[in-house]
Amino acid sequence: MKIVFLDAATIGSDIDLSGFEQLGEFITYPSSTPEETVERTRDADVVLTNKVVINEYSVGQAEKLKFVCETATGTNNLDLDYLEKRGIGWCNAAGYSTEAVAQHTFSLLFYVMEHMRYFDDYVKSGEYASSGNFTNVQKPYFEISGKTWGIIGLGTIGRRVAQIAQAFGANVIYASASNRPPQEGYNQVSLEELYRRSDIISVHAPLNKHTEHLIDAAAFDQMKDTAIFLNLGRGPIIVEKDLREALDQNKIMAAGLDVLDVEPMVDDSPLADYKDSDRLIITPHIAWASKEARVRLMDMILTQLKEWIKK
Repeated sequence: MKIVFLDAATIGSDIDLSGFEQLGEFITYPSSTPEETVERTRDADVVLTNKVVINEYSVGQAEKLKFVCETATGTNNLDLDYLEKRGIGWCNAAGYSTEAVAQHTFSLLFYVMEHMRYFDDYVKSGEYASSGNFTNVQKPYFEISGKTWGIIGLGTIGRRVAQIAQAFGANVIYASASNRPPQEGYNQVSLEELYRRSDIISVHAPLNKHTEHLIDAAAFDQMKDTAIFLNLGRGPIIVEKDLREALDQNKIMAAGLDVLDVEPMVDDSPLADYKDSDRLIITPHIAWASKEARVRLMDMILTQLKEWIKK
């Protein structure tokens, strides 16, 4: 059996993949273009991919291909209709990154809420040493306790964030972009009410027809000018030029993003030249990628591949 991992660099070099080597010939590539994918999958029995697109063009000549492993939760890079037509099985992994994404949500929040960049620069620039004062309260920060935290997308990750936010003393509300029935034990409100009431808004929803460009100028206009907005879902859920305008016009206080409309960021992104790190922090889609989460992910994929082989 020949197993090809098309973009192993997305998982990192610190993850043990020897379990796959025990199943057959195992070849890894750091990344693969669509053209390279055609050649690299030509005689593969199994393909592993994280973000490389698998469709008729990329694997149409892979006549031996029987199984595709999506080393992520989202399957938007797989043409599932084509795979079904070919009789090619597939698997993905769910739930492996819940703790990591929840933790990163709070990392982004604390960075902007507590003005970490400003205070670190203040100390390291020498201003603190020459100030004559033991503290600096020029940039006030606020407590989560007593604030309203609005969650858009109350799936596994959203519920974990809600649990932690409540432990800090926040009042949690949530909205469903697809108008799903209320979840017992949680306070569901309309999107408009969530925008209006929330001090902190975090997005944990998938990208679909209900959420694409959901957070636009009209949404930002309804938010408090003291609100902190966090996107841990998918980049295209927000309209980036509208977020830039909201920041420029002080419609919201700050934002934290782990996902962007185009990844990696393009030079002409509306956010590319926004330099005020006290109000905007962007991380390169790393919320999912704790060491523990990546180990869990590949263990899940290996287990599913073994189960498929046994069939």
